[in-house]
Amino acid sequence: MDAARASRLIETALRCYPARWRHRHGQEAAELAALLMRDGTPAGSIAWSYLTGAAREWLTPPPGRLTALACALLVAAGSVGISAGLLASAAPARAASASQARGHAHCRPGVPVPLPRVTPAAGRPHAITWEAGRDRSC
Repeated sequence: MDAARASRLIETALRCYPARWRHRHGQEAAELAALLMRDGTPAGSIAWSYLTGAAREWLTPPPGRLTALACALLVAAGSVGISAGLLASAAPARAASASQARGHAHCRPGVPVPLPRVTPAAGRPHAITWEAGRDRSC
């Protein structure tokens, strides 16, 4: 391939990049292609590499907008999750504080508290019965 045709092929491949990329990296990419061709790399290989890079550049969103959107979604999801968690934990906390105010029966001396006990029944699965005991902690 002659030099003029190879340079047109590279320029065409570089035009496939977005304008923001070409303004920032276009001149450097053209110089790099010229150096690679001088060292013997085929122009078609360089052009193919630039075309795949251009496709990747078009398909990758700009970092600033994606980062801001991801942060906003993360903050919103966290706020909803924390709010839901606080609302869900408020009712059990009130119920627990009301029962603790009266005191547990097993913490008072001399009051038996039923505890679960598994006993086998004849020919049936195990049945749960209750027996008195004071071995729970207060």
